[in-house]
Amino acid sequence: MDHGRKKIILVDDMLTNLKIGSRILSDTYDVFTVPSAEKLFRMLKEITPDLILLDIDMPGMNGYETLRIIKGNRAFREIPVIFLSANTDLASESEGLALGAVDFITKPYCPQMLLNRVGTQIRVESQRKIILEYEAKLRQTEMDKTRALAELHKKVIKIVTELVERRDEVTGGHMELTHRYVEILLDVLIKNNIYQDIVRSWEKDFLLQSTLLYDLGKVSINDRILLKPGKLTDEEYAEMQKHTLLGVKILEDIETDLKENLAGAGFLDHAKAFAGCHHEHWDGTGYPYGLKGYNIPLQGRIMAIVDVYTALITERPYKKACTHEEAMRIIAHGKGTHFDPALVDLFLSVSGQVQQITTPPRQVGCLPGQV
Repeated sequence: MDHGRKKIILVDDMLTNLKIGSRILSDTYDVFTVPSAEKLFRMLKEITPDLILLDIDMPGMNGYETLRIIKGNRAFREIPVIFLSANTDLASESEGLALGAVDFITKPYCPQMLLNRVGTQIRVESQRKIILEYEAKLRQTEMDKTRALAELHKKVIKIVTELVERRDEVTGGHMELTHRYVEILLDVLIKNNIYQDIVRSWEKDFLLQSTLLYDLGKVSINDRILLKPGKLTDEEYAEMQKHTLLGVKILEDIETDLKENLAGAGFLDHAKAFAGCHHEHWDGTGYPYGLKGYNIPLQGRIMAIVDVYTALITERPYKKACTHEEAMRIIAHGKGTHFDPALVDLFLSVSGQVQQITTPPRQVGCLPGQV
């Protein structure tokens, strides 16, 4: 075997599944197959894999019990685990993610999806190790603190944005567009001295970097919901709404792991405000907290406008794209209800700059609320 290749352990009590999974992955990775949790733990004494693919429904010790033991063992707890299951219900996926699984793949396998998901987690784990090594070096050198922070932030962003975009291929480019629109709105906000008591304390570069993390919580949303080509049911919509709180939770975990280097710059404070509050409404009817007016962090009020505008002009499987003019009319209509009135006026004032950033490939009508 090529010792430079990443190692994956595939755990499944069905021999057919082991053969199929190994055949899909073995061209890229060193794949070790075992039929039970007991044999997994024996193998872990011999090798340390870069990823474990773990079936849930196994006789004897099931996947949930196995993951609890993995996470409770200091030697194994940092190994990322992807759950495998024929179950597609939300409860099974939620339980797995709550126990510490990094992803959830349903069987039978779609070869390309399996490769994409595994590849994403392998890259995420590699970047995580680089960050930890980088953090250790910071303690031993006299490296300029500002430059070091900037580099570390970029590494964090690289990890999470790639993960989000691979989970939500339809809206993957959405984050980059919002980043550019936020910059336009922030510049005009500064130019007009609006909310200057808040904005003067912001480090612009860090704030703009953190916008790329605002939809991070979608990595924990079931594919059946995230990629559904039609209208969501009430249950599915309630599950989708959780992406705001899930995003905040992921960022808090990152903050805990890297608090010495990140907390002081306020980088993750911006990111948490964007992630947690971009669906709050000026009139208090939004989610997840039901905040109203100035109680909504300014970052959330800014992203609320930018996120809706970007969604409106983007074509998706369940809706057509609005024209720039239609999207602006919808934003204007939400002034004082959905959006901060002062920010709506500013956004409308830079309509030309916003339109220059992107021209949707299809400019056909849509109705308010089809976002």
